[in-house]
Amino acid sequence: MTGTSLPRTGEGLDLTLVRKEPLAAGVVRLSLASCSGEPLPAWSPGAHIDLVLEPGLVRQYSLCGDPADPSLLQVAVLRGPESRGGSRYVHDTLAEGDTVRVSGPRNHFPLVDSRRYLFIAGGIGITPLLPMIAAAEQRGSDWRLVYGGRTRVTMAFAGQLVRDHPHRVDLCPQDETGLLDLGGLLGSPEPGTLVYCCGPEPLLSAVEWQCAAWPEGTLHIERFTPKAGVDDAPSASFEVELARSGVTVTVPPDKSVLQSVEEAGVHVLSSCREGTCGTCETAVLDGVVDHRDSLLTPAEQECNDTMFLCVSRAACPRLVLDL
Repeated sequence: MTGTSLPRTGEGLDLTLVRKEPLAAGVVRLSLASCSGEPLPAWSPGAHIDLVLEPGLVRQYSLCGDPADPSLLQVAVLRGPESRGGSRYVHDTLAEGDTVRVSGPRNHFPLVDSRRYLFIAGGIGITPLLPMIAAAEQRGSDWRLVYGGRTRVTMAFAGQLVRDHPHRVDLCPQDETGLLDLGGLLGSPEPGTLVYCCGPEPLLSAVEWQCAAWPEGTLHIERFTPKAGVDDAPSASFEVELARSGVTVTVPPDKSVLQSVEEAGVHVLSSCREGTCGTCETAVLDGVVDHRDSLLTPAEQECNDTMFLCVSRAACPRLVLDL
């Protein structure tokens, strides 16, 4: 189902917050609808949207509703203990009836068709997995969810998941069961099973390590924060040619491609500026990229046909971009 175009003010859609409801301790769900009642853009499991909460305050949240419902976009927001302002604004300031600027949806975490899935969630990482679970169920695929959290009361959607799928869902509150037994869960590769994981960085790193012996392409991960160590390499100056704009810029060691392009007067839609949301993805026409994002798989990086301007750089003297 494809949603129709909505009136735009600047970039993105202006939507109304029609409902704000608590889901668990420290977690609220936001339901957003068109101000004019028109259908919203289509999306698929794993997609996320950007919420423009205030000027300069943009945050990405995974869609956790029903892709078949064109009337609502739903996200769940955890109040972060070290919030940089986004989750605090959502919990303390955003109110039902408010207008919220939304851009997207975009999907860098798509559900690949498979006969069998293992879903692993940590805390609020359950949100992108919910539509995936529904899709797997509709397709008749075999699936299992292992869902960890600090305590049972902090685990959003836990009651619903256990009620609807009592034999497929394992709830593992840390204060009751300890850390997830990833060695037991992933110690032996299971051919034909795809692993989808979302949650805090320690969980993702541990799952990556455990899945090292699994077949290539098995593991699919979405990160809320940059992957550790991806931006530790030294940087050098290089040139970037913007093929459609007819502009060439020099990117110094202390600036990103995104900053340099913007300073040259070429606008690029961006959001997180840390290589996690995918908003600034740009096609590469020529040159070799030094990928420093937390999105592309090694196989996707080897294709060398796209890059994220906010963090990735050149591994050659000159890049040519489709801008």
